[in-house]
Amino acid sequence: DDGESEMRVTSDMIRPRDGGLASSVKKPVRLEEGDKIEGNYRGRGKWYPGKITRDRGDGTYDISYDDGESEMRVTSDMIRPRDGGLASSVKKPVRLEEGDKIEGNYRGRGKWYPGKITRDRGDGTYDISYDDGESEM
Repeated sequence: DDGESEMRVTSDMIRPRDGGLASSVKKPVRLEEGDKIEGNYRGRGKWYPGKITRDRGDGTYDISYDDGESEMRVTSDMIRPRDGGLASSVKKPVRLEEGDKIEGNYRGRGKWYPGKITRDRGDGTYDISYDDGESEM
């Protein structure tokens, strides 16, 4: 631990690592050109916002990232819908609990990192311990 921390992370900056669904019931999401997504850039484990620019018809897609980068022929397992695959109007709030494996929008800067909830403060905010040793409290 490098000592850096942030307290009282609001629930809109946290999402369950599995999208809030048990992996056994998670259904594949249909991806289409124009969809706002997050891509696991070059398969390195960090997810960045972008959009599908081309469906190649063979299970791969071209992505244009919001930061100007792009990738071609990205497999669907390296892409996830930005809204978790649910329309925001029907998306149900996910109950977050201590010990849950999550992704946190570290310091609200738009990059999501894996971690777990270490404390539920009871006021809609949480303390997070990230897998890389960083923490938000």
